[in-house]
Amino acid sequence: MTSPQTSTGTFTQAQLGTLSLIGWSGEHPDGGHDVAFLLVYSLGDGTDGPAAGEAAMRVALERCGLPVGGGLVRAAETPGLPVKLLVQAGQAVLTLPHFTAQYRVPPEWLVAARDQGEVHAMFPTRPWPAAVPGRPVSEELLRSFAADEEVVMTSAHCLLPVRSLG
Repeated sequence: MTSPQTSTGTFTQAQLGTLSLIGWSGEHPDGGHDVAFLLVYSLGDGTDGPAAGEAAMRVALERCGLPVGGGLVRAAETPGLPVKLLVQAGQAVLTLPHFTAQYRVPPEWLVAARDQGEVHAMFPTRPWPAAVPGRPVSEELLRSFAADEEVVMTSAHCLLPVRSLG
């Protein structure tokens, strides 16, 4: 029996499937201040199935300089990191080589992002088919995925400086 793989570290955009993002803010467990978070995930609907999509996401992230299961990457201290965040007019625009998305963020997210000057982005390799774009995601469902220990450990994590136009 074989399992789908991305051979020799290659992948196609079609293997990644639908990529989406969701944002929220909450109190940081260490500092007591609010932190803005972005979760970038795949629905697992890629052409070769969820397992190939998970492998493709791992390759895509590692090519960007975001180690899966590694420590927190601080984009401001990592020259040439091809991960950018622009916050303007109530929108967060996240750009990576294989993904660009615009997301209308809630006012409390904007306040946390502005006050801290950075956003914690989490890029899980595990697909999340329950969070279909355009449908509301409950706080409980978000928490059950984003706080799952296996999801956290098989994700890349990055602190992105908040940039804006003007």
